[in-house]
Amino acid sequence: MSNKRNRNWQLLTLTSLFLGYVGYYICRSNLAVATPLILKEYGGVGITKIQIGTVASVGVMLYAIGKLFNGYLADFLGGRLMFLVGMICSIIFSVLFGLASGLTVFIIVWACNRYFQSMGWVALVKTASRWYPVKWHATVMAILSLSFLFGDAFARVYLGSLILLGEKYASFEFLANWRTVFFVAAGTLTAIAVFVYFTLKSSPNDVGLEEPEANPINVFGAEGNHAERISIKDVLKPLFASPLFWLICIMNFSLTLVRETFNFWTPTFLNEIVKFDIGEAAIGSMLFPLVGGCSTLLAGVTSDRLRGRHGRVVLPSLILLVLSLGLLATIDVAGKPVLALTLLSLVAFFLMAPYSFLSGVMAIDLGGKRGCSTVAGLVDSAGYLGAILSGHTVGMIAQYYGWKMAFGGLAGICCTAIIAGIVYWLIQERDMNLAEALSSEPEAEASDET
Repeated sequence: MSNKRNRNWQLLTLTSLFLGYVGYYICRSNLAVATPLILKEYGGVGITKIQIGTVASVGVMLYAIGKLFNGYLADFLGGRLMFLVGMICSIIFSVLFGLASGLTVFIIVWACNRYFQSMGWVALVKTASRWYPVKWHATVMAILSLSFLFGDAFARVYLGSLILLGEKYASFEFLANWRTVFFVAAGTLTAIAVFVYFTLKSSPNDVGLEEPEANPINVFGAEGNHAERISIKDVLKPLFASPLFWLICIMNFSLTLVRETFNFWTPTFLNEIVKFDIGEAAIGSMLFPLVGGCSTLLAGVTSDRLRGRHGRVVLPSLILLVLSLGLLATIDVAGKPVLALTLLSLVAFFLMAPYSFLSGVMAIDLGGKRGCSTVAGLVDSAGYLGAILSGHTVGMIAQYYGWKMAFGGLAGICCTAIIAGIVYWLIQERDMNLAEALSSEPEAEASDET
């Protein structure tokens, strides 16, 4: 009975975290979906791709800064509280963006929204670390990663369909307004936040159940099984001494830049180059996170079958990602929707498998229950420092040199991720072999005594 009750609570927790983070993405993808409409309305008064890219880049910068502080704060305060606070604040600033006018106000309000959105993933990681056993970590985090991938896809279809409805029918033309996009997103997240409030618990202890053990190779050792509050110095010291931590940060710098570039610019790219209508471009862009979600789930299940040897999945994916970006940078896709969507899908498939590991299962394995959200926050912060380039810089390159040059630059940057992936693979294989050897020694001694 107790085991069945535990499974039911684990399933409910998974559902709450999944739907909650889908809600976060509805209030994040709204800007990408609304960007063509904003450019259409304000293009005549000086707001270009470069300037709207600046809005996105400043938002990413605040998101990265938020990760630095909110990762440790989630370890200190607990996952459930942080998860709900981030939702409420994102609702408020989405409404304010829909009421705003002018580039300066856009920058400020969007930056505030992204800062509070940075609470979501670290709080999710903290909560998941306390609910699920090590043998399920990669699969559980792959499923939860689908929340931002399928959540992104859902947001684009959901909001893009409303725009299409407004474009086709005069009686619904108010839906083809970028302000409506933000109001609808905020209302949807409000409904999800109410559900999460009543269903999410921080720990199995809150409902009279036992917590599973943390990964034994976490940087805190046996202390990683305890989630009590400790000083920031005691959290950071073992992390900074771990080479795996720094390698994960290096990989995330490159991969988050690529991901944020495609998240933000795909609707505009499809509208300008492939000649989709604005609503069609928003819906077409959902293919990227949809394909990425399939890749993430496959990678998570595969990694658990490989007993947590993540490098065997990450390294081949990184190599194929660079090749896919190279194809997108060299092949002419103008007016060729099938070819363009195929190449975008290849990039998504080989990007999201390694990306989903970095601040998910790798963070839980490295930080245990004690520091997993700090690890996730710092790794994500390193990634979003790279992603700052995805708005203004990529927009400028696309404006003056074209999209092929932008994609080629991303391929070059990802070569650094391949190098880091090789070193990560070698170190993790060594550590896993050592851990397995040590764990088998007591069994061998017990057999000899028998």
